[in-house]
Amino acid sequence: MSHKEKRNFWKKWKAKYRLVILNSENFEERLTFKASRISVFIFVLSSIIILIGGTSAVISFTPIREYIPGYTSSDIRKKVLELNQMSDSLILDLEQNQKYLANIKNIVVGLPVQKALLDSISDNDIRQDIVFEKNLEDSLLRVQIETEEKFNIFSNNKKEVNEIYEVLFFKPIEGIVIEKFDKEQSHYGIDVVSKENELIKSTLDGVVIFANWTAETGNVVAVMHKNNLVSIYKHNSVLLKKEGDNVGAGDPIAIIGNSGKWSSGPHLHFELWYKGEAINPEQYILF
Repeated sequence: MSHKEKRNFWKKWKAKYRLVILNSENFEERLTFKASRISVFIFVLSSIIILIGGTSAVISFTPIREYIPGYTSSDIRKKVLELNQMSDSLILDLEQNQKYLANIKNIVVGLPVQKALLDSISDNDIRQDIVFEKNLEDSLLRVQIETEEKFNIFSNNKKEVNEIYEVLFFKPIEGIVIEKFDKEQSHYGIDVVSKENELIKSTLDGVVIFANWTAETGNVVAVMHKNNLVSIYKHNSVLLKKEGDNVGAGDPIAIIGNSGKWSSGPHLHFELWYKGEAINPEQYILF
């Protein structure tokens, strides 16, 4: 483009034009606009920039963005995160409950109980990071307290109190124990003989979680109690409760019998399980 053409080009852009709005009846001027091409271009460009900036600001800083496809609400994102955390917790609880129910099933049919593996850091790993420093004041205070408590007749010298000892158990049946609890021989309960057709009663309040027939132990009923306690009654002739029934301490749940291939005569095989461990019923119930 030559110099003359450039001058003509800018001259056209700088040349001013008039826009007149007339009355069609008497040709009276109503409005008059005077502008050049370059001023119109700058005005349009500025309007577009302002419009884009204003739209972006409205979308970014007002709730109207929630109605635009592709944008999500901050509350929705927060709820999604909370739901994800809740679902993770529910999955973990479900897995633990499934392991717990599997162990209860193993207890009922006489299979060994599987220990759940802990995914969290063990207490030993945590304690390794703790550093204890002794000082003279602590040592003197320890000696003073130990001396005072040594001759205190009201002091409790037990390191740990088993909460099961505070539970008042109901005797499931009146009879004589003919075979003791022997964990080493995989005999996780006691065998009690009693009168024919004697009623077997629940040892605590709870819910029946198993009431069915097994080939090894015959008619079996298991009751879930508070404090992670489960009581199991095996070799019954008749079951008086079904799964899901609520029972109270002393309520009849079965009749003594001789069912199952592991039974050698009419008796009750009674087991107590606490936190997945078999415990000796005679330590808590006087037969």
